Amino acid sequence: MPSSNARPHGAIPWAASDGVSAGCCGRVSGYGRSVPRVKALGTGCWTRRCGRGAIVKTRWWLLLLLLISVLVGWGGQAQARSAVPDPCQRERLKPRNVSARLDFDYHNRIYAQVTSNLTVTVPVDVWPLAEDLASSEASAEYKTAMRCLLRDDDEEDPRNREWRYRDPLVTVRGGTVTVDYEATAWIEQARGFSLGPWKIEVDPKGEKWVVRLLPPKALDHAKWGQVEVKLNGLEAHDVFPEVTSADPVRLVWSDPEPVRVQVYVDPPWQRSFNVGERWWSLGWVGVASWWVFTSIVMVVGVCRAWREKASRPSAASGPEGWEGLARMVRLWAVLSVVVALTLRLLVLDPPQPVAPWRYPVTLLLGAVLLLAARPWRRSCPSPAAGETGAAGLGGTKERRPGVIVAVAVIAAALAVFGYLRVVPSGGDVGLPLSALATLWLWLAAVAAWAWCFAREGELLRSSWSRARDDAPVRWTVVAGALLAGVAAALLSAFWWTKDRYLRRSYWLVDPSGTARAEQRARFLEEFAYSALTWVYAYAWLLSGIALVALLNIRVKARRALTDGKDEATSLGPAGADLLLTVAVFALAVGFRQVEFAGSNVLFGVWFLMMVGSLYAVAGIGRRYSVLGRTGPEFRRRRLGTKRSRHVLLAKAHEFRNVHHQLYSLDRGRGEGDLKRDDLERKLGGLQKWLFRGWDGEGPPPEQISVLDTALSWGPGKDWWDNARRAGRLAFGFGFPASVALVWLSYLRDGHTQMATFQSLVGIPEIVAKCLAWQVAWTGAGLVLGALWRVLPGRRSPVRALSLTAAYAVPVCVGALITEITDTELGYVFLHVALMLLVLTLTSIWMDMETFSEERRFWPSRVGLLLSVYQLRGLSTQVAYLAAQLAIVVGVWRSLAGSDSRPK
Repeated sequence: MPSSNARPHGAIPWAASDGVSAGCCGRVSGYGRSVPRVKALGTGCWTRRCGRGAIVKTRWWLLLLLLISVLVGWGGQAQARSAVPDPCQRERLKPRNVSARLDFDYHNRIYAQVTSNLTVTVPVDVWPLAEDLASSEASAEYKTAMRCLLRDDDEEDPRNREWRYRDPLVTVRGGTVTVDYEATAWIEQARGFSLGPWKIEVDPKGEKWVVRLLPPKALDHAKWGQVEVKLNGLEAHDVFPEVTSADPVRLVWSDPEPVRVQVYVDPPWQRSFNVGERWWSLGWVGVASWWVFTSIVMVVGVCRAWREKASRPSAASGPEGWEGLARMVRLWAVLSVVVALTLRLLVLDPPQPVAPWRYPVTLLLGAVLLLAARPWRRSCPSPAAGETGAAGLGGTKERRPGVIVAVAVIAAALAVFGYLRVVPSGGDVGLPLSALATLWLWLAAVAAWAWCFAREGELLRSSWSRARDDAPVRWTVVAGALLAGVAAALLSAFWWTKDRYLRRSYWLVDPSGTARAEQRARFLEEFAYSALTWVYAYAWLLSGIALVALLNIRVKARRALTDGKDEATSLGPAGADLLLTVAVFALAVGFRQVEFAGSNVLFGVWFLMMVGSLYAVAGIGRRYSVLGRTGPEFRRRRLGTKRSRHVLLAKAHEFRNVHHQLYSLDRGRGEGDLKRDDLERKLGGLQKWLFRGWDGEGPPPEQISVLDTALSWGPGKDWWDNARRAGRLAFGFGFPASVALVWLSYLRDGHTQMATFQSLVGIPEIVAKCLAWQVAWTGAGLVLGALWRVLPGRRSPVRALSLTAAYAVPVCVGALITEITDTELGYVFLHVALMLLVLTLTSIWMDMETFSEERRFWPSRVGLLLSVYQLRGLSTQVAYLAAQLAIVVGVWRSLAGSDSRPK
């Protein structure tokens, strides 16, 4: 073979320069490999296509022939592709009696509800897939046939906003199969969406809605019967094509040609002002205002407590037990707002892909929360706890900070390892690992704050604190394991509901499951953020625990100052204590569970209104309550000591006996030689004894008896003792109400259950709401007991009614706003009725506890109740309770009845 550098005769001059040798009818080599040869037509010479830049000299018609060959080949391939059979066989599908209906329901709703109904009849002998429509809903044949009938091949977007409360109803009759496809959606966002065969577009301001009928390709050759749009009073214009009939309720097209129906709708301002991103942003402003107002009230309460302490010399040299807790409360008030605002910036709708810096920032926030709580910190026992309590806290001071910090560092390391190491390599372990570690860290921070508040405020048993201090490592490990179980349970619940949500959204879409797999991966990336948002939404419980702990430790400190004499004769909380008590009521019983027009924009307003209404009720009660006009000397003489209270209860027992004798004498059942004058003189003597040495405002009120005074004082030795008793009672009486409200809100019927079990936080929300309602009843009972002596009313159920009125005032304002905006207020009137019922039962039980010393004289508590209220009074209370039950049952039936539609 010639050298590659040689130039044989006839070689192309510039071929060699490219490292290629060429020649006519010769062998060619180049670049160390053989080069194929092509024999030129009509020349008998082999031309060679050699190397880079080699050009073969040939005739122009040869290029034309090659071009024709390529075109013929492409045409053959296109013909072959077009010959691939359509799996849906739509050319044979000729549906008949097709009808479509769209129904708008917008009155008394937060968002306009739109319901679509499509009915298609398919002959079995014409379309082979018709019989598959009657198969099982889980079968592949059913899904394929339904997709061919109701969807287009190019439709890949999920229908997140389309809800189907049942699978399409398939009816086989004769030689036809009829499919009834019903779906529902809400116009709650300023974005368009598909609903059945309809496409609804919404402008960015939500002021213009465009309704278009865009049936799938399978219905291109269908015979349409009727198309109907039920506007129910909505204004419409630019209707196309011309309608067959129209009225303010509906637009009807019979045998429409063409079938592309289009309607422009002008919704009322009540249905457009809350649609759009601006309204959603205002909702977060409302949440932020709630956190800010709550923190301000807490800080003001702590500052007032400090100022009261500094203004009283006796208190200035008193115990320091509550000062550490006050600093913690002040720190939490500031830190909670900062964390809430930071989560708002980091967590809400994280962009895709999730920014890598979000996880470290989230971990940093969790670590700051956990370390700021200082769960290893020793409590400073109040003087009431004694010296033994302080001595019992010794021993393991240095080990506890290291254990907590070590556990926090391990959790953070796991989260960072899972996110930075496993996730980039494509593993499926890193996402759950990092999410669980992050969530665990935040749960640990929340638990640490709750523990510290309860321990510093001496809400826990001293034995628990001592046991924890004696074995900090064991307690930390056990608590960490429990929190890990909670985090895993949350992940499992979120995953299960997310899977149900994806199955609904991707119904008849994404048959391969690729898109759903991507959504599951995205869910794992966002799990830590969504779970943290939900967990921190219930961080208000920490504020409530902090306020109750602060009240508890302050009362204990004052009891220890002067043997509790001033505290025992106090009518109720005043100054800083009253502000803290009102804050507990607004936090626990407040309006967090109530949205306005689908947004939390008024959360801060509800909080302030609740505070103001309870202050008003307390102010009125101090002027018109039974004990409101009494002076300190009267209370010290009649109620200041245990012995004086015992004498008052004995006088009240005598008062009841005399009244019973009068009642029997009036009905001819008097015993012995009893005379009415003698009995009336006894009653007058009891009245004179009660008001002897009166130092109150004005003359003694003649209508107040010793029984009224005893019942108004309550069973406790001071107002905080009454509060604790009433809180425990309300917790028990409120449990059935909590279960009922949770069932009504989340498990009432199939529609509600579908919404619950396809919501990301649906399952944990059931447990959390039940707990939140228990906190609400307990908080209301605690405030009822704290204000027991200042609430207006001679009988306890009237006091319960007074406190319920403070809760109902914001409800009435909300009802007025919802009437103007034509929205719904939810179940708040049922909340008010149940609140009144729970507080009434609590108040009646408090009256029985007031006379608990007489329990041994009666075979049952019912007998004691009969004695306390007497027959006439008891009949009134029974009628009052019966009326409340009737109201509750009536409201319940209207909300939970079968005719109640989901809002």
